[in-house]
Formats: sequence, structure tokens, C-alpha cells
Amino acid sequence: MIKTFVTGAVISKGFENNPAIRLSENKDVARFRIGIGVYDKNAENNKRWINLGVKAFGGVCERIQKMQLKEGSYVNLIARYDEETWTDKTTNEQKSAPVLIVDEIEYCFSEKSKNSASNDNANPAPAAQPNNASGSPSEMPNNFTGFESFGGDNPFFKAE
Repeated sequence: MIKTFVTGAVISKGFENNPAIRLSENKDVARFRIGIGVYDKNAENNKRWINLGVKAFGGVCERIQKMQLKEGSYVNLIARYDEETWTDKTTNEQKSAPVLIVDEIEYCFSEKSKNSASNDNANPAPAAQPNNASGSPSEMPNNFTGFESFGGDNPFFKAE
């Protein structure tokens, strides 16, 4: 399997009015899809979407439930890229598709509609990272911004 790091992925809407996050009967397996916008000079507005299936098991599945993720939530995840196969029930053909097996998942941010005048947020950010008036994440506790230098000089970005 190939280790994959995905940033800024959006939890996709459930197919045919199904929930975005589907849990197994025992609630120890979660399945959902993510969409990731990528630059494509040939696409409308220079952006196209890649959609991938995602699975989570055990403790990661519990975390997803506690995070109360829903369609439109932005997440970062570390996963293993794999391929699952199945037999199509109508044609009896063997089919396959890529799937990401989640090892780690976290909130990325929550985007407010810039045209909305209301205060309700369809995609609430986690309690530790509330949105400010501009819709971007507020400063984290103890002024942590999500970036910590490893020290030393960066030859590309000199300190001012």
C-alpha cells in the first residue's frame, strides 16, 4: 500500500440521499467519499474534482463518529492508498476501485458562505478552532498557528 497525505478534502454528499458517512452495523467501519479540487488548465475555472472512496476501521472510526463529520466538512487525513474489488450484482463482472484506508484524520477548516448574511454555519468548525468574522480559523490556543519551525534558516524564506 502507498501512504498518502490529503489536505483540504471535502466530505462528499451521500449518494442517492444516503448519509455522507455510512457506518457498519457494529459501528466499527465507516465509509465515505472525499472530493479534492485540483488545478486543470483545461477545466472550467481551471479546477476539476477528484473523488475518492475512504474507509476507516476501529479507533479511527470512533474518532470520525466523535468528530460528527458531515457533508461539506473539510478534513486532512493520512491514509493508505489501496484498491478494493467486488463482483457486480447485476452483471457478475469483477470490478475494482481505489480506496483510502484512514490512519489519521483531523479537521481542516470550515468555510462559511461569503454571500450569507446569517450567523448560522452549515459546517461548524471544531470547538478548539472557532471561525472569526472573516470565516477563517481563529488563532489557536497559546498563539499556535498550525506551523512550527524546525529551526535553522530557510534559504527560500528569510526571516524579516
